Amino acid sequence: MTTIDLFTHFSDAEIIDEVGRLARAERQATARLIAALAELDARRLYLAQGCSSLFVYCTRVLHLSEHAAYGRIEAARAARKFPILLEMLAAGDLTLTAVGLLAPHLTDDNCRDVLVRAKHRTKREVEEMVAALRPLPDAKPLVRKLPAPAPAKPSIEDRVAPGGDQPTVATSPATTAEQPPVTRIPTPAQERPVVKPLAPERYKVQMTVSRETIDVLRHVQDLMRHVVPDGDPAVIFHRALKLLETDLEKRRFAAVAKPRASEGVDDESRYISAAVRRTVWTRDGGRCTFVGVHGRCTETGMLEFHHRQPFSTGGESTVENLELRCRAHNQYEADLFSGVLIARERREGFGVDPGPGRSGQLGLDRAPGRSSAITR
Repeated sequence: MTTIDLFTHFSDAEIIDEVGRLARAERQATARLIAALAELDARRLYLAQGCSSLFVYCTRVLHLSEHAAYGRIEAARAARKFPILLEMLAAGDLTLTAVGLLAPHLTDDNCRDVLVRAKHRTKREVEEMVAALRPLPDAKPLVRKLPAPAPAKPSIEDRVAPGGDQPTVATSPATTAEQPPVTRIPTPAQERPVVKPLAPERYKVQMTVSRETIDVLRHVQDLMRHVVPDGDPAVIFHRALKLLETDLEKRRFAAVAKPRASEGVDDESRYISAAVRRTVWTRDGGRCTFVGVHGRCTETGMLEFHHRQPFSTGGESTVENLELRCRAHNQYEADLFSGVLIARERREGFGVDPGPGRSGQLGLDRAPGRSSAITR
């Protein structure tokens, strides 16, 4: 039996409890490891182990990845000065990533205030805190052509001698029998787009675009010289996004400055009028309204209109009967209604009742329903 097979006989509730217990144990073990590394570092015990530095000891002896070793060493050295970091790591109040971002900016004066504000924050939110602690100047506008990637050479499998099964390697006159063929180095993967806070309310955005996009940008810069003389891409980018945002909001949930009078809709139709979409979207704040054990879902993308009373059982496309759902929760409730999960949920003690107006102990105050045909 493999390790993963150990959990196949667990019930849903047992799996949730076990994952929570293991996560807590992992945080506590990580905090203890960092505390031990801090003492090992202070005593320089890695030297007697044949390692020139704590980093070498972590990677060569403990077999940590370079990234994991660096993060733990930074946390260990910060924890010697600010022991509260270990307590917050063990409790799950801070992540190692947050410690690494905050450690260079902690002082005796700001430590407690900064750490309290960083509690349970995401990486992006911690980066914004760091930007406030150490503001950086705006990034200079830059548009440059990237070098073309080197053409991929044929792999050894592609260079098979005609009529034979053995691969052949092309050689040059300077290649001797003693010289092995040069190994092809793969082209590095393209870097991911970057959105990084530099200072409060100031961000650096970095991405790679096509030649066509650059041509459009330059044309727009020329057209806007009377408004943006320096052709600043940041100004153009902002105005273009605002126009796109307005267009998407208009198409997705009928957000218009002067809405027209709503037309009557057949009660037997799935069609959701613009007025209803606009009202539901505004009421729900453009966010999934599913409420689970740990609160309301935070998803704001891939949203759909969900019928509280399923359309198939007479539910109408009205403001009172519609709510926003992310695609995952809309499908989840559709599965509950259709019976895919009912038997399992009942077996695990969640007390699901798929009937209109009831949803058992899943943290819901509404009936499960089908996904609407009108989606965001």
